[in-house]
Amino acid sequence: MRFSVNLPNFGDFADPRNVVTVATAAEQAGWDGLFVWDHVLHRRHQGRPFGDPWMLLTAAALATSRIRLGALLTPVPRYRPQQLARQVATLDQLSGGRVVFAAGLGGPVEDEYHSFGDTAGPRLLAERLDEGLELLRRFWSGGPVNHHGRHYEVRDVTLLPAPVQRPGPPVWIGGFWPRRAPMRRAARWDGAVPLFETARHGRVPEVAEVRDLVGYVRGHRSAGTDRPFEFVLGGATPLDAAKARDVIGPLCDAGATWWDERQLQTGPGLDRLSAVLRRVEAGPPVL
Repeated sequence: MRFSVNLPNFGDFADPRNVVTVATAAEQAGWDGLFVWDHVLHRRHQGRPFGDPWMLLTAAALATSRIRLGALLTPVPRYRPQQLARQVATLDQLSGGRVVFAAGLGGPVEDEYHSFGDTAGPRLLAERLDEGLELLRRFWSGGPVNHHGRHYEVRDVTLLPAPVQRPGPPVWIGGFWPRRAPMRRAARWDGAVPLFETARHGRVPEVAEVRDLVGYVRGHRSAGTDRPFEFVLGGATPLDAAKARDVIGPLCDAGATWWDERQLQTGPGLDRLSAVLRRVEAGPPVL
């Protein structure tokens, strides 16, 4: 199992210098990844400063050499695919091939879409997500792209440089379990990043639910797929190594391959450097 640190892109972490502080501490303490949120507006946290996730990740990439980096997760329907392809490829080049691309619809939909005049509903956003993901894959190939779809059109475009990772960064898909559609989408790519209706951000999911999810996704994987597949779970673990092991060990046995360390969304430390740094410097759980 590998271990990452999860940061919102607001509050103290709107400042790239604070993200660099956490990223360097995470690398020194033995963590394997650093992921930031991708929000332009979250009314629950309105009034706090927000930072652009790709600028935050660029700062982290320049300050580190080993840990994986990415936005967890990127709302693909909110972006133009060509813009997103450029940003991800540039970050992958800069970091030496350390980007993970985690994608989903994003939300809250009312905040992130409707507030800016995009009145699309979830079904239409899901169509844009699937078409956008396919376009990203083709753009990252470094070859010419022609596309005429329901939502996007591309006429003889080649985007270079391509990402360092071939055929592109691993693509993880997020969504709420037990909703099946996002996990069927995840099965077509390289990883699943589930949130759980019964365990909101920062809460540890139930082992039985994790087993059900892992079994469902594996059952929808195409035969003969040779790329690794990741199951990324997250929550808040204790500083005490033995207690953290007791939390994560059963989830690892159930099929989890990454643990994403998060502050409680309703807690005071969610976007505070001191609280996050204290947990990061204690190091990842040891199984």
